[in-house]
Amino acid sequence: MSVNGRGRQAADLGALTGLRSGKRSFYPAYVRSMERLEHTVEALDGISRALVRSAEGPRALVEAVVRTAAEHLQARWLLLALADGALRVARPRFLLYADDVLIDDEARLPAEAREHLEVLRARPWEAGAPARGRGWVRAPMTLDDEPVGGIAAQPGAGVEVAETDLAVLRVLANQAAVALHNSYLFHAATALRGRTEQLSEAAEKQARDLAARSAELAEAQTRLLDAMQRQALDDERHRIARELHDSVTQYVLSAGMTVEVCRAELEALGGPAGDIAGRLATAKDLNRYAVERLRAAIYALHHTSHEPTGPLPVLLERLSTVHLTTDLDVRVRVEGSPVPLPPQAEQSILRLTGEALFNSATHGKAGRALVRLRYLPEAVVLTVSDNGTGDPAQLRHALRLSRAADLSGRHRGLANMVARAEEMGGRLSIRRSGMGGVLLRVEIPLPGRSDQEAADDH
Repeated sequence: MSVNGRGRQAADLGALTGLRSGKRSFYPAYVRSMERLEHTVEALDGISRALVRSAEGPRALVEAVVRTAAEHLQARWLLLALADGALRVARPRFLLYADDVLIDDEARLPAEAREHLEVLRARPWEAGAPARGRGWVRAPMTLDDEPVGGIAAQPGAGVEVAETDLAVLRVLANQAAVALHNSYLFHAATALRGRTEQLSEAAEKQARDLAARSAELAEAQTRLLDAMQRQALDDERHRIARELHDSVTQYVLSAGMTVEVCRAELEALGGPAGDIAGRLATAKDLNRYAVERLRAAIYALHHTSHEPTGPLPVLLERLSTVHLTTDLDVRVRVEGSPVPLPPQAEQSILRLTGEALFNSATHGKAGRALVRLRYLPEAVVLTVSDNGTGDPAQLRHALRLSRAADLSGRHRGLANMVARAEEMGGRLSIRRSGMGGVLLRVEIPLPGRSDQEAADDH
């Protein structure tokens, strides 16, 4: 190889290693360079291990960076600090590594470290502060080309700090700034996501509550409309009841009184006039029957099926004292455990009982009557018996004629009673009472009972 060739080779080696091959110190310098290179690679590896801890939070990240930088410089102490006003939400604002101890309490800082803390906080890089001094080195920390803090350290004894070491510190500081910022964003995003999930759950719950409230409001509006309609209907019923009481009933009573006066005068005359007086007695009874029917109608108009007057046994007790004339002694007996029935069914039973007692008093001339209500496992049985003069066979015959063709309108009460019983899925029967008069029996299946079961019982 020529002399020129050997010269170019030495120049290339010098460019790669920073050494001149012509000196006797070439090999020791080369060894030191390789050691420095390996040390730098180790530092970069330490940096990478430190930066991947950003997900653990800012504190763990800062601790890892400080330890890595201190190991690289074999430093007696190393300080990482953020400048005032930079990365405002990042914590801790500074961290000192000294003798394998981490300190973030300013009161515990040694004097020499506190001096560097004030410098790093004041953004010295904007004023071109020196990067090294007697026994110490500093490296800036930047983010988006803006100074946000720095690293200051006192290298260990015998450690020669080269430009590559300062470059390592700058890289570490800058990456730490980025990682701190990203860590803040990561945790802020996590908190925001958690808050978003909470708000989403709250919104869903509120939507469910609003849907429930809307349903309740719609139901309330429906009930209010029904109540208004019932109120209007009840007002009309009460008006009709007042008209019947104040006009029609008074006219019928007046007509009855006139008939009674005429009957008494004719009976006093005797002879043919006495026969006429006997026929007027029938007119008197019919007039009394008309008055009682008017009273029943008025009572029914004043007590609508929607009024919560009480359970069926209580309604029957009231009926025994309010709905009837005073010359009929009515007793009510309830057997079994009362079972609530649909309001319409209870009102139908009440109307049916009132009609039966009215017939006992008016047509049967009864003085006593017994109303017995029995609650069976699958049915409700109502019986009304009296001690009157009624004939069950004759009543059954009259009922068949009335249901077939009732041209005169007589015995429509019995037909209506049968119709009410059949509407509730039951049946009505008439037979002789143990008290000597008529016994009317109505059996009504309880709600939920099948038609086939009811038919089998019959």
